[in-house]
Amino acid sequence: MNFRFNISLADIFKILSPLLVVLFSVLLGILFERRVIKNIKKLAARTHWKYDKIIINSIQGFSILWFSLGGIAVASYIYPIPIAIQILINKFLIATFLGSATLVVSRLLVGLLKAYTTDEQGISPLTSLFEFITKIVIYSLGVLIILQSIGIQITPLLTALGVGGVSVGLALQTTLANLMSGVNIIMSGKVRPGDYIRLASGESGYVLDVELKYTVLREITDNLLIIPNSKIISGSFKNFSLPNKTIVLPVTLDVGYDSNLETVENITLDVANSLLKEKIIEEEYLKEDIGQPFILYNKFDYFSINLTIYLKIHEREFFDHLELKHQFLKKLHKRYQAEGIEIPFPIKSMYFPPQKDDNPYYNIQ
Repeated sequence: MNFRFNISLADIFKILSPLLVVLFSVLLGILFERRVIKNIKKLAARTHWKYDKIIINSIQGFSILWFSLGGIAVASYIYPIPIAIQILINKFLIATFLGSATLVVSRLLVGLLKAYTTDEQGISPLTSLFEFITKIVIYSLGVLIILQSIGIQITPLLTALGVGGVSVGLALQTTLANLMSGVNIIMSGKVRPGDYIRLASGESGYVLDVELKYTVLREITDNLLIIPNSKIISGSFKNFSLPNKTIVLPVTLDVGYDSNLETVENITLDVANSLLKEKIIEEEYLKEDIGQPFILYNKFDYFSINLTIYLKIHEREFFDHLELKHQFLKKLHKRYQAEGIEIPFPIKSMYFPPQKDDNPYYNIQ
């Protein structure tokens, strides 16, 4: 039995041309991604404008997809196909392109916000929770636009989501409470990544991130402290980094009653000023224009005269003022010894009443 296929070159070309168009578009996308995007990234790395790198990173990886979608669109018009299938292909192309565009916009917006809010130390106040909310908003808008573009009515969907949201809210009260507490923390601006805070319950550390349910702190001992967002909002806390990192460091001292208070004041201030000048030269975190140290005498104690010296410093890290206090006490103790200024220790006077025969306590050996 002989079979004859009457297929001409024109028919073969008509069949292969759409496949060749799609294949060519994919290869063109790969070439564009590996050559053009790569060279643009090299050029962006040489510039001081930080936003060009964010733009390039946002679209990186989507070139192949977009070229492929373009090739499929062209191929669908080259090869004659039924109208119903053509409509389905068009909807697929629109949905895929809008979905990828939504991802690009999400990357771009989060990256731009991070770059815009990053300070000189490279710390951005944007948290994981803020990024999560931003992405959810963009993705939600993207899904609604996609559904509307392919002809699906979104009004019934929004109604169903509203009813379902009430049920979900009742089932996830604790999670939603922490979520809204995290939003309040971010919007208030009272807790930012990089700040050092101490809760009323005693926990303290550097704020690393505000997440969906928790705020993450890093203690001075380098341990992570995980605290529910609702606990921070419902309680009181102290932020050592606000309104700025300039602090007044009080150091309480005691000197003997035989000391000349004018001499004590002059020597103490001299030690403080010399130490601060050394730190201004050695360290960048101390500044000259934040004020001079000063002394206030507090009271006549029962064995000494109590005074407090106030050192005003601008610190980079919370631990800086503790190190400064450590060095100040060492230098001051050495100077007091050299100047003969006494640092008294507690003295208690004991009174013994006259001995009596009827007092049983004096008969105890």
